[in-house]
Amino acid sequence: MNDDPQMQPVDPAMVKYLRVLVTALTATMIIGFIIITALFVTRFAGSGPVDADVTLPVSITLPDGTDAAAFTQGGDWYAVVTGDDNILIFDRTSGALRQTIRIDLE
Repeated sequence: MNDDPQMQPVDPAMVKYLRVLVTALTATMIIGFIIITALFVTRFAGSGPVDADVTLPVSITLPDGTDAAAFTQGGDWYAVVTGDDNILIFDRTSGALRQTIRIDLE
């Protein structure tokens, strides 16, 4: 008695078909990787700072009793959002308070 299972004959056409499928899948993966890499390089290459010459103020003097919650800046101004829902807009060159805007949440 022989307990070994009978080996099925291998169909050469099936082997050739599988070889073509594996080659096509490999080529598709390589091309996809190249496209994804090219998209990352082109999309993120110019994502640096818009204006590298803009500097942050050394210090900001806020009115008494206010605390800063957020900061933003523009061309010749910078603004501080305070904890008591005010926006204080300062002149960039002199540091003087230009405008105070009250935020109404209703």
